Amino acid sequence: MSEHRGWSSHPLVQLTQVRYREFFREPEAVFWVFIFPVLLAAGLGLAFRNRAPDRTTVAVVGSTADTLAQALRRQGQIDASAMNDTAAAQALRNGDVALVVSANAEGGLEYRYDETRPESRIARLQVDDALQRSHGRRDPVAVSDQLIRERGGRYIDFLVPGLLGMNLMGSGIWGLGFAIVDARKKRLLKRLIATPMSRWQYLASFALSRLTLLVIEVGLLLGFAVLVFGVPVRGSLPLLVLICLLSSLCFASLGLLIASRAQTIEGASGLMNLAMLPMWIFSGVFFSSSRFPEAIQPVIHALPLTAVIDALRANILRGAGLTTVGPELGIIVAWMVLSFVLALRLFRWR
Repeated sequence: MSEHRGWSSHPLVQLTQVRYREFFREPEAVFWVFIFPVLLAAGLGLAFRNRAPDRTTVAVVGSTADTLAQALRRQGQIDASAMNDTAAAQALRNGDVALVVSANAEGGLEYRYDETRPESRIARLQVDDALQRSHGRRDPVAVSDQLIRERGGRYIDFLVPGLLGMNLMGSGIWGLGFAIVDARKKRLLKRLIATPMSRWQYLASFALSRLTLLVIEVGLLLGFAVLVFGVPVRGSLPLLVLICLLSSLCFASLGLLIASRAQTIEGASGLMNLAMLPMWIFSGVFFSSSRFPEAIQPVIHALPLTAVIDALRANILRGAGLTTVGPELGIIVAWMVLSFVLALRLFRWR
């Protein structure tokens, strides 16, 4: 019994319990950590769910506009409307149509579109193919389509690991950083100097509390994605737990580092945004990081959130093992150790 009392009164245990109480007494923190990622996944999953292909909207102008519009509508995937030049130009400028087909009495065609819009380039190919076929073009090689829709290749499958990584980063950096800065601002840290605890115990209590909340955080989002959208989890569950565990510790250490010297909430908020904004943009949360120029790819892949998301996608979607995600885990551990060591050296009670 005395051993149990001694263990429960250990500074690290007491501090970790305080972290739990602080967190669950803030409804806003509970919402942003647990509820918001699920709502975001639900909204984006519904927006990009599997559905029939969108119809391509085009405008046709010229002396034979009505005839060409009818020919395009018979294709099935094209919604063509005959317009005058002014209305067609306005519709293209507003994004109401993806392409304007200009026809003349001699049968010639001109396509007007913005080549920087992917839907306009696709519309140009669809319309040209439909019109060439309607005028008698025959393909020399017979082709057929085999449509395959498999779980793991949908946008929601790509999105969920990105949202999971983003949530691990946000809850780790914001949750820990703000708590420390708020305590320093209220001069609570000065009082803790006189208590029987060390600096590492105080900082480690934040990281330890994050680990236990991790089960709820990951379980809610991933469970929702699996049950509602059928997102596959093809990799090893213990490896997934390891990735999430190291990722949470990594971002918790970054949060501790950012808050080690900050004196005000405003200053800490600026530093946190400075650290997280590049990762939100470059790390591939909502779209692949490979879209960025090749010259900055080494920098992008050195970011902790990029390593986290790449490891999560490899494990969840492709069933990758430890050897495959090893380089990403190495980057995560390096950021975790470096950040925590620097936080210990730089941390100030006042």
